[in-house]
Amino acid sequence: MSTTTRHDAWQEGDSYDAYMGRWSRAIAPLFLDWLDVEEGGDWLEVGCGTGALSAAILDRCAPGSLIGIDASAGFVATARRAVADARATFEAGDAQALALPTASRDVVVSGLVLNFLPERAWALAEMRRVLRPHGTLGFYVWDYPGGGLGFLHAFWTAAVALDPAAADLTEERRFPFCTRDALVALVQSAGLTNVTTQAIEVPTLFRDFDDYWHPFTLGAGPAPGYCASLAPPQREALRARLDRDLPRAADGSIAFTARAWAVKARAP
Repeated sequence: MSTTTRHDAWQEGDSYDAYMGRWSRAIAPLFLDWLDVEEGGDWLEVGCGTGALSAAILDRCAPGSLIGIDASAGFVATARRAVADARATFEAGDAQALALPTASRDVVVSGLVLNFLPERAWALAEMRRVLRPHGTLGFYVWDYPGGGLGFLHAFWTAAVALDPAAADLTEERRFPFCTRDALVALVQSAGLTNVTTQAIEVPTLFRDFDDYWHPFTLGAGPAPGYCASLAPPQREALRARLDRDLPRAADGSIAFTARAWAVKARAP
């Protein structure tokens, strides 16, 4: 396993929810409002995670059906518990080899997943394959190169100051293609048309330092995986540096902003 992927642990749904799921849940409705598709269609969500985007689809978009797939059996189990709706089914599956018939879905969406797939162009080609003619593809990823995930940028800034080797693990270095122009080019290369993009921002407010720090200790995701891998003295040094440097309001809360690039396109 390479040094740049060794901390991508995506199994514990509850741990992921504490780390990133709550922010995905906040951005999902804004993404769906922007996507603006007709009601009653058959949807596929690629990389459903713990069900944050799935729940928003069912609540806001009136789909006829929704299939959610994820490579993590733990995430699928969490999504099944969290989303009790007869229109939705959740299964373990591979985004790069979708087990669905060609031209069988009206809408294919994905939230905060595409950058983690080793064969992104292949995955997009699969998404296009299962779309019906003129169907809609939509996804969003964090603006890592632009420092769009403020609380994560702060974590890695402190980590790299203490351990320069950690720079190779940062999402900014690993996912330089998470920019508007690069994402448009990637989608166009998959043969999709009418590609548009939108920056979507949500506030990420932490009650206090513990609310900020605790999710990083749970091991679900690259930064928490790195944090959990540290020996206790090094982990404590990182905690102390963040505790010292993070900006706080008068009530002790810590506020950042999260920005994602949303992309939508149509099948020919």
